This record gives sequence, C-alpha cells and structure tokens, in this order.
Amino acid sequence: MLVAGAGPVGLALGGDLGWRGHSCILVDQGDGVIGQPKMDMVSVRTMEFCRRWGLVADVEMAPYGRDYPQDNVYLTALNGWEMGRQPMPSMNAAAYTADSPQRRERCPQNMFDPILQKFARAQPGVDIRYGHRLVSFTQDPEGVTSTLVDQASGKELTLRTRYLVGCDGAKSAVREQLGIGMQGRGVLTHTTNIIFRCAHFNQLHDKAPGYRYMFVGKEGTWATIVAINGNDQWRMSIIGNAQDRKRYTEQELKIMACQALGREFDPEILSVLRWTRIEQVADRYREGRALMAGDAVHLTSPTGGLGMNTGIGDAVDLSWKLAAVLEGWGGDALLDSYTTERRPVAHRITRFSTGNLQTMKQVPSADKVLDTGPEGDAARKAVGHALGEGLKREWFSQNMHLGYRYDNSPVCVFNEPEDPAAIEAEREDAVNYRPSTRPGCRAPHAWLVDGRSTLDLFGKGLVLVVTAGGNDFAALQAAAKSRSIPLAIARIDDPVVQALYEKPQVLVRPDGHVAWRGENINDLAGEVLAKVTGNVFEKVTA
Repeated sequence: MLVAGAGPVGLALGGDLGWRGHSCILVDQGDGVIGQPKMDMVSVRTMEFCRRWGLVADVEMAPYGRDYPQDNVYLTALNGWEMGRQPMPSMNAAAYTADSPQRRERCPQNMFDPILQKFARAQPGVDIRYGHRLVSFTQDPEGVTSTLVDQASGKELTLRTRYLVGCDGAKSAVREQLGIGMQGRGVLTHTTNIIFRCAHFNQLHDKAPGYRYMFVGKEGTWATIVAINGNDQWRMSIIGNAQDRKRYTEQELKIMACQALGREFDPEILSVLRWTRIEQVADRYREGRALMAGDAVHLTSPTGGLGMNTGIGDAVDLSWKLAAVLEGWGGDALLDSYTTERRPVAHRITRFSTGNLQTMKQVPSADKVLDTGPEGDAARKAVGHALGEGLKREWFSQNMHLGYRYDNSPVCVFNEPEDPAAIEAEREDAVNYRPSTRPGCRAPHAWLVDGRSTLDLFGKGLVLVVTAGGNDFAALQAAAKSRSIPLAIARIDDPVVQALYEKPQVLVRPDGHVAWRGENINDLAGEVLAKVTGNVFEKVTA
C-alpha cells in the first residue's frame, strides 16, 4: 500500500493499516515538521479512534495548557468593548457526556501530528519517507506503479503496490492525475494567518482570558485571535473575503494585531500563512486502485473543527475496507461503498461549516459597533446576541461529530421502514445527538461492568452484540469461518445496554458502525455476511 501525504489523515490511515497487520509506505514532500498548525481541535469521535489506538494519554499530555479556559469572546478590541462571551471549560474541567467514553481535546496539529507519527512508526511494516514527492502513477488490474522523486537527491524511484491512497491535500496530485472534479461554492475567503509569540498577551488587556477572540468592526467580523498553545503562542487570522488576495507586509500585520489588542505592542511573528478558504467536495473518492481521503476530497472552512476530523473518519472507514480486501474476505464492492458512505458526510460538514462562517461574518448593526452612546450600545448588544446565539450550533455540535449515518450504504442492511423526513431532520440538527443502532449509525457507547466501553469491543473485525435471546450462533459462525471473516460474539446481559441497542442482535463493523440489526441473524447469516463485506448486493428482506 502506498499513501501519498503524511499529514494527520495519511498518518492515521497508515497507522491503522499497520495496526491491522498490513505493510504501508507513506511519502510526503515535506519534512514532517509543522510550523503553522492548521487545526487545533481533536473531536470526540477522533478521540474514540485514539482510544482504540492507545493514544489518549499522549493527547492528554500534549503541551497545550490544560487549565486554560476555552471561552469564545466577541469584542471590538481586547481593550475595547466586550459584546458577548460563550464560557467554555478548560480541558481539565471539561465534563464527559453519556454519549462517549471520550471528550474533545485541544491539541494543535504541531502537537497532534507527532503523536500520529509515533503511532504509525510503531506499527510493523509502516515506512514513512519524508522529502519524497509522488510524480505520477499508472494502474493495471493487479496494482499501481508509482514514480517518486527524492527531493534531496533528485533521484527517481519506482514503487509497485496493490493500492494507492492520496491523502495529499487540497492540491492533490492523485486527484488531479485522475481528472476528478470538485463541486461546491468554491472560494469563500482569502485569509492570512499569523502565528506570533507574546508571553504576557493576556496581561496587556482587561478581559478575562479566552480561547478564541472574535473582532468586530464597522465592516463586520474582520479577524480572530486563538490561543494556539494556551500559553505564549497565538494565531491571528485576517479573515478577508472571496475577492481580495492582498499580501500584507509584516508591518501591516503588526498594525492589525495592535488594532485587535487596542493598544501598541510588539508581537514576535513566528510564521505567516496565506490560504484560501474553500467549500468543495470531490465527485468521487475512487478510481480503480487509486483512492483519496481528507482534504484531497473535501475542502471546508475550519469554522466547526470538522476538516481534519472528517479526514480521520475517512481514514478509518477506508482502512478496514482495504484490509478486508487484502485479506480476501472483502469484495471489491466494499471499496466502492467508500464514496457512497463518506461523500454525503463531506457535503454535510462543508455546508455546516460555511453556515458558521456566514454567521460569524454577517453580524447586524456592525456599522455602529464602534459608536459611543445609546446607538452604539444597542449595536453592540445586537452583535453579541447574534454571535452568541448563532454560533451555539458550532460550539455544541455533538451531532455533527457523532450523528453522521451512512443512509444509503450498499454494505449495510436496511430492513426496517423509516421516515425520510425524520432522517433529514436528524441530519440537519447539529447539536442534539440521539444514540441509535439503526444500520449505518455509529454503535452507541455504554459502560460495561468490567469498566470497558462498548466501543472497546469494536475495531479488528465484525462483532455481533447480543443483548437478549438465545446463544446459538452456529450458522453465523460457520458462514464467517467459511469466508475467513473475522467475527466475535459479544454477549451483554445488561438492561441499560439492551435498551440502548434497541434490538436483541446488532452486527457492528470494524469502524464501529452498525451493519445489521434484528432478532436472529442465524436465519440470514450467509446473506447478511456477503452483503456487509461487499461480496453480493442482493436484497435482505428480514
């Protein structure tokens, strides 16, 4: 297996493939050092995967200030008017919910990538090669031949692998060579990020500390400052718009930082990144033996923290399917299901994230927000209310992270009538997650008597969760054995889990999503297993 791109998505894919016992080569034209972290939030779902991989302690020990408050604050300037604040707890103070054994974590990319690197390198058969660029590739029925260049020496080398996966970002060489288009709103803003160091930044103003400061002027919300390590490093983003590609000088950037602070200071600028905020999704995620994941197939505004986290979800979905095909128990249709399952998730998160951006930028009464007197007071009150209420769906978006469902998956068995309007309403609700074992859903979390989570049962193969009924699964086990399908039976005699899992028997895939549920899988064992492993697409009727 060749994975082009060793960012967080490529590292997660390579690490998970190695964790499943498969050899994998990751190549990346960079050096693996993150100078400008593009993400800083590891979602609750990604943390569930980190739990599976044994990485939770590493994330929790990352050098982000775990007692630093995570408030979102709306201001004219840090030494100006504060118009509103959404209090959010620090990492140490954040509560766990009943929905997951984990919680979201603040772990910027310059801290998270090394954790994933360590994980990937610890897997036998995983080889990470930085300073190597994918130049081209050709496919045939048996595999992929890729041409790489060692950027230090200029030497070309050829690799022969069964599959190629492009995790190579927005300008994906894999996607471009395949000629796969992307659709969506396109450019949303041309934005400039500045990482600066200022050890006593929060002592230079009179506001309570926050994670994210949003600055509103007469033109609307024009910039944000984020606590990038909860200590002395900060990221200022000049939001921009879709038209202007202005390149600011260092002096201009310092002036804008002073404008946001509301007084003179001398920030130490560590790096500057000019980037384009885009909403687009690829037409398809697979072409023969070449597949793609992460930013290579979906580009989104970071307003929601869903870009990298959705890419990690891509990696987990794709990894078990590739492993199944390589091991001979998964059919080629399993790889076709990757696009069918993950592309709607990308559409959902990109629309959501763009909506958050619009809420942040299009505030009411901004033209009077700097005025003194009653009109200015009223304008600031309106801005604070609009941002405070409008962005709650971003701050509390549990259903975006846990509630995605593979509604039309060809490798899930949908054997119950459902209300399409109700499904759509759940999909559009960003906040309220409702645990369910309907096929395609993430199998719910519950604590077991031995201290494990139900999620700890899933990962390597198929798992039949049995909460009621008999113990005779001979037909299912025989069907799985004859097809070399890894299968475990998890009997849970707990009324809480029985109620949560809704049906006596629930078949869960290696990625933790439900493949089938019902009363007695023995009656349909061969048919169900064939379908959920991508070997046949006949209708299962009961």
